[in-house]
Amino acid sequence: MTDITNVKELEMMAVVKDKPEKGFSIVSKTLSTDLKPGEVLIKVNSVSFCGTDSHIYNYDNWAKNRLKLPLTVGHEFTGEIIKIAKDVERVKLGDIVSAETHIICNECEFCLRGEGHICENTKIIGVDIDGCFAEYIKIPAQNCFISDKKHNPLHLSVQEPLGNAVHTVCHFPIEDRSVVILGCGPIGLMGVDVARACKAKTVIAIEVNEYRRNLARELGADYVINPLTENTYEKVMEYTNHKGVDIICEFSGNKTAIETAFKYIKPGGGLSMLGLPSESICINVSDDIVFKGIHIYGVVGRRIYETWHQVKALLDHNMLHLDKIITHQFPLSKIEEAAEIMNNKNCGKIILIPGE
Repeated sequence: MTDITNVKELEMMAVVKDKPEKGFSIVSKTLSTDLKPGEVLIKVNSVSFCGTDSHIYNYDNWAKNRLKLPLTVGHEFTGEIIKIAKDVERVKLGDIVSAETHIICNECEFCLRGEGHICENTKIIGVDIDGCFAEYIKIPAQNCFISDKKHNPLHLSVQEPLGNAVHTVCHFPIEDRSVVILGCGPIGLMGVDVARACKAKTVIAIEVNEYRRNLARELGADYVINPLTENTYEKVMEYTNHKGVDIICEFSGNKTAIETAFKYIKPGGGLSMLGLPSESICINVSDDIVFKGIHIYGVVGRRIYETWHQVKALLDHNMLHLDKIITHQFPLSKIEEAAEIMNNKNCGKIILIPGE
């Protein structure tokens, strides 16, 4: 266990977004070890690269409109608690934790009715406040989820995005149902894995990138469709005896893919939507929603902490194949190389190690 009893400040390397342009800066920062009530200080062991981090790296329109620079980026990580505020009882020194990255107010109507995942005052680590692409981070103790030290620390650093996949896939009952995983980026690939673990009858993966289609097959997708060369509607109907699919898990955010999904969803089916379209979606509400009697669910982060306990159960019972989904590992100092691989999309999940 790290002892910082008499340490007032820590010098650390951090990845910072400090210029309104593409790229990151690697800087040396001084972090005070003083803690506010309810806070903990964590030594970061490993982090993972997220699509949100790509938006920030590329400084797209979302990033331009959302971020206040400078900002230490990153929000997916695992680490060891090395200091706690005097009032903290939820965790202890030496605990290995990951973070629920949505810092919620616990006071708005949504928090008070147990729906903190849609808290109206949410602040996101690595977006609204300094993040984890650094050697140390301070966060509220209420955002720490204690992990079993027996697990691979690389796996622990992807629990937050895995939670997104679990939330999306498991909102509707999927055992013995046909399931489409629409978009097989890193979280979509996790969705394939989760659907198989949760005993879906048929898993159909839809993805334009060959590298990721191959990963989807390795993870157990029964059918893999390339929408650039195949008619997605016809293929899904063929694979479901022309009845349509029971559950669609939407990870792509692609306009055409989403519009087509409303055509092949089975009457009474469920559509969980995590992807973020950049264009308006055209839907025949009468024929494709009302008369089909379908259910549409918008996925925001993870249900706190219901989803995390679902993730823990999957990890504890060795039901997933995260070694296949984690395809690259770099020192944190190689962040720009990792960012460009993510841009090229020939990857699953990318892990980075601070201090290397």
